[in-house]
Amino acid sequence: MMRIATYNINGINKRLTNLLDWLADRQPDVVCLQELKATDAHFPIAEIKAARYDAIWLGESRWNGVAILSQDQTPILTCRKLPGDENDEQARYIEAAVGGVIVASIYAPNGNPQPGPKFDFKLAWLARLRARAQELVRADAPIVLAGDFNVAPAPNDIYETKSYDANALVLPESRVAFQSLLDLGLTDALRHLHPQEAIYTFWDYRRQRWERNAGLRLDHLLLNANAMALLSAAGVDRPVRGMENASDHAPIWVDLDGPAR
Repeated sequence: MMRIATYNINGINKRLTNLLDWLADRQPDVVCLQELKATDAHFPIAEIKAARYDAIWLGESRWNGVAILSQDQTPILTCRKLPGDENDEQARYIEAAVGGVIVASIYAPNGNPQPGPKFDFKLAWLARLRARAQELVRADAPIVLAGDFNVAPAPNDIYETKSYDANALVLPESRVAFQSLLDLGLTDALRHLHPQEAIYTFWDYRRQRWERNAGLRLDHLLLNANAMALLSAAGVDRPVRGMENASDHAPIWVDLDGPAR
């Protein structure tokens, strides 16, 4: 069995203790991280290796940053930048082969405020992601696209509120872009196994949204048919969001039966 998780850490050095405690407790085989908020030189690889994980990463000084961690083996880099825009220098995509599975760590743009250039960039970035995903789903291997897509795909992916009605996270254009990924033959694993449940992965720090369970489901694990054939479980490690000094996201994970370690 292989457990693949994704976790928007919201500052890897600020939340390193939280990350290491979670790794020790849950022992995922592969972890995709987003929002490192650290340069390549400041990625805490020594501490990660001391926890029996190796890693590849793509850092950025203030925002963004993505990584893939793997327990007891080194991820084999397959793509370090999302193709399609030579001028895009933001650290939002990294991809690797790990134990027979191709895994991508994804941090899609937020898109706010909208309308405007940030929302246009979000939609263009998601279109580029779709083009890359279209290439990947043709591969004869399990594929897992993991990360913070900054889209709540459906009404039951956000708490009951009108305060987000004009937010890029829930606008029809964002949801259509997310659906276009599923239309390639990818499956939203968490929603597949829990079709009706109100599931959240992000709770804003403001207005006691964690305490009120006023959340959104922004983090997703999208699996191709080969990975879906191995899927046995999926869930959210919700208690991690309640830890001291927590990220505003909780990790989510899938269990795949069969891939070689």
